[in-house]
Amino acid sequence: MPNFAANLTMLFQEHDFPDRFQAAAEAGFRGVEYLFPYDYDAGELVERLHTHKLQQVLHNLPAGDWGSGERGIAVLPDRVGEFQDGVGRAIEYAKALGCSQVNCLAGIAPAGADPAQLRQTFVDNLSFAAKQLGENGIRLVTEPINTRDIPGFFLCGTQQAVDIIRDTGSSNIAVQYDIYHMQIMEGDLAPTIQRHLADIGHIQLADNPGRHEPGTGEINYPFLFDFIDQSGYHGWIGCEYIPSTTTAEGLGWFEPYRPA
Repeated sequence: MPNFAANLTMLFQEHDFPDRFQAAAEAGFRGVEYLFPYDYDAGELVERLHTHKLQQVLHNLPAGDWGSGERGIAVLPDRVGEFQDGVGRAIEYAKALGCSQVNCLAGIAPAGADPAQLRQTFVDNLSFAAKQLGENGIRLVTEPINTRDIPGFFLCGTQQAVDIIRDTGSSNIAVQYDIYHMQIMEGDLAPTIQRHLADIGHIQLADNPGRHEPGTGEINYPFLFDFIDQSGYHGWIGCEYIPSTTTAEGLGWFEPYRPA
């Protein structure tokens, strides 16, 4: 049966962030993920995880100035030092939280930049992060994102991600496959997941259009969940969607998969 993790950045927004851990546990989730832990004391987050018997399954590397619209800095040649400092900060939090997987957001390609230089910067940064994380027992993943929601995002396809990971020469990097983003960019979800199963370290979901909960859009999620389960994928599936109303009211899709 699939293992679902609540994305606390997106879900349970009717609660303050620290209270979302309890809400997720009461809803039946055993794992949580969120974009960034860095605005919170690691000890406070650890206490929330332990109190509510939750596993931290993922968070992101620092990704630049999120409030001003940055969505990662890993492709930016003039931000390499900042990126490397962020890897160290991510390791501190991941080790404290018991989180064995961290995601790298590539970032938006600057207008007029040399694509080859951006790609090489990304390869080099991934190589650096994978080595540092691996020495601490943490796996690196990197996520293709659709260019409709984030125009200009550098990493926007599954095969592109696989090729870039190959070029790093690292065995400690995998694809974070977001069903919503890849439905927009590629479609053909089940065959793509099957073809790249060995390359996928984490999966996320939302329906399309609207990025709401499963069952609100065009994706046949009951089929896809069974397919993923039968494919042999044993990782987490992060629920990174925008609830149509409240999170609790939209969790009908989760009932067949709720842990006993």
